[in-house]
Amino acid sequence: MSSAITYEAALVFWRMVTQIFFREIRPRGAFNIPPEGPLIFVGAPHHNQFLDPLLLTLEVYRETHRHVQFLTAAKSMKRKAIGFFARLMDSIPVSRATDEARPGTGLVYLSLDDPCLVLGEGTKFKTEFVPKMQIMLPKSVNSAVAEVIEVISDTELRVKKEFGGDSGKGTIRIREKIGEGRENGIKGLAFKVLPFIDQQEMYRGVYQKLKEGGCIGIFPEGGSHDRTDLLPLKAGVSIMALGAMANDPTVQVKIVPVGLSYFHAHRFRSRAVVEFGTALDVPTELVDMFKEGGTKKREAVAKFLDLIYDGLKTVTIRAPDYDTLMLIQAVRRLYKTPGQYLTLGQVVELNRRFLEGYTHFKDEPRVQKLRTDVLKYNRLIRDLGIRDHQVPRAQKASWKTLGLLVYRLVLLIIWTSLALPGVILNGPMFILASIISRQKAKEALAASVVKVAGRDVLATWKILISLGIAPVMYAFYAIVATIVAVKANASLATRISTPFLVILALPFMNYAALKFGEAGMDVLKSLRPLIVALIPGQQRSFDKVKAMRVRLSNEVAEVINEFGPKIYDDFDQFRILVPASAPPSTGNPGVWRRKSSVGQVDAQGNLLIHPMTWIDERLFGWSRSAKCGTSAWGGSTPTQDSSRPATPDLSDDEDHGDYDHAVNYISAYEDASRHKVRSRQGSYADLQRLRMTATTQLNASSSSSSLRTNESQSLHMRQGSRQRKQSLSDLVPVERIGSVDRQETFKDVTTSLNKEASGQFSGA
Repeated sequence: MSSAITYEAALVFWRMVTQIFFREIRPRGAFNIPPEGPLIFVGAPHHNQFLDPLLLTLEVYRETHRHVQFLTAAKSMKRKAIGFFARLMDSIPVSRATDEARPGTGLVYLSLDDPCLVLGEGTKFKTEFVPKMQIMLPKSVNSAVAEVIEVISDTELRVKKEFGGDSGKGTIRIREKIGEGRENGIKGLAFKVLPFIDQQEMYRGVYQKLKEGGCIGIFPEGGSHDRTDLLPLKAGVSIMALGAMANDPTVQVKIVPVGLSYFHAHRFRSRAVVEFGTALDVPTELVDMFKEGGTKKREAVAKFLDLIYDGLKTVTIRAPDYDTLMLIQAVRRLYKTPGQYLTLGQVVELNRRFLEGYTHFKDEPRVQKLRTDVLKYNRLIRDLGIRDHQVPRAQKASWKTLGLLVYRLVLLIIWTSLALPGVILNGPMFILASIISRQKAKEALAASVVKVAGRDVLATWKILISLGIAPVMYAFYAIVATIVAVKANASLATRISTPFLVILALPFMNYAALKFGEAGMDVLKSLRPLIVALIPGQQRSFDKVKAMRVRLSNEVAEVINEFGPKIYDDFDQFRILVPASAPPSTGNPGVWRRKSSVGQVDAQGNLLIHPMTWIDERLFGWSRSAKCGTSAWGGSTPTQDSSRPATPDLSDDEDHGDYDHAVNYISAYEDASRHKVRSRQGSYADLQRLRMTATTQLNASSSSSSLRTNESQSLHMRQGSRQRKQSLSDLVPVERIGSVDRQETFKDVTTSLNKEASGQFSGA
């Protein structure tokens, strides 16, 4: 009981911390989490060190109230702050040989006749090695590791397998490096000695947790990194699942793959998506092979690891390099119609599908030409100093442009003034956190063989440093305030209450400063396009880049329409996006009208969504877009002229989305046996699964009206007393939506399409 209380108290604390650090954390596919039974959550990519397990744990608890115990490096558990919180959350320590590596004496090289025979120059193999220990070579040869099976003498030892695997590529690389060194008078390579770590105790602890029906969390890449692709998976997760079922046949372990996608993971107030994939069963035939031991056991471990990797591929975005990832994101922005808001889940799903398609068809001449044109477009807008989402609204300079610039400068001054007290008070903490976290990133990079820039540790250290400095800083301000009260001859009651009031008020004041600062940054990002527009001679460049964007958007759509059906059978069924040249909506509200999440007109013209944008609309003549709205289905632009500058709440640094209405309304997934909503979130990527669920419910129900009633009740459960307008059924084909009369009201068309879809489905 006490353990559960401390665990949940720690979760409450970290929930507050992550909500402050991240602007938004969005779960996807949470209905895939089994409500009971032994589970192993397998997370990847491991891009944010200690924050990755925190986000996964928090989302699992929020959706199912299940406790997840993570495997944590024993080295990390020895750190005071990290170890304290890890123990509160019942983390399981795992010793790693690389954490206890020590430099070896002398230099080593490989025998010319036998790649498994390691020779030494000035070495002391007899003293430093025993069988089962490992020898690790330097970073210049990718830190290749091999297990020692025999120590022949102080200058000779034999390893179990070739360095780098049986392919021989590692051996070739090592010999080339040794040859280069000998040309410079260096006879071999430096090496490190890795001790043998017996993990049996750790595995027994994991087996017991799974036998009790608990949840284990692990990042099988081994350590955090900032690469764009996954690292090779360690076999431990496979051994845990197979071993638990081999030891006790009554234990039925399931593997839940979890993908973590960040939008600038190391930045303060960034966004994150935690996606849960379909739970994987452990094949009984692999368990039987595992029981046999020997080569069969190793084969079973390898095969199940491949199954886990395939599961992770469904929830992760794996780009071969950074340039490819940037290309995919640019294509996704071009494919998304201006004014069409995507959820973070949709952005992740589109990135994943585009990356898969590009990898499959990258050698096609048309795809290569499109890549060249997109990169050229990116360079052009960078030279102009504008963002992609600002291109469609780039307008010819006028008195309105100048007036809007002056107005936003005034607004920037207001927001800055409101945020300034918090910035000044928290300035020392921000500066120290930035400096120390960068230093820690350099240290992590120097000690790692897989990191690119060490960015995976930045966010963790920023949070840890802030948590350490904030109490000291608040206490200092409380003391200063008390001294001021004493110097001012305030009453005794005031003197006593001053430090407590200051400590209580500072968090609220800092949070208010945070929100004002965000609004100010939004305004600041919107100024550059306005300034560029006022520079003489820029209109021709704006016209050129706008025409180029329209052409590229149509080319992107054509390429996707040509190659998409070749790899996705459901391409036409679930495609709801259209090219950027789609006709804009008219000035009359109809089926294309888009409502904001609080019932107001159009998120861009909503005072409650963004006050600065609302005033922009009213003061500078853009109110017509508020009447038109934007298309959640067609994605058309707000007005025909579409001339207003981009509102600063949009940024291609971090994709903005209206999460409630991108596909209008998707009912929550319900467990039919429990009649309980298992996920509070819906997303575009889950459309197929939810549609299949809706089909089953529709066949089981007596009529389509009862289903609509159940959906309304489910919606009421999720949102309390808030009432939604009627929603468009997901059974309505996209082609049918495109053929409706746009002059009709939203309510009438929605009712008609829903009845038509229900009738056709019942008849079928």
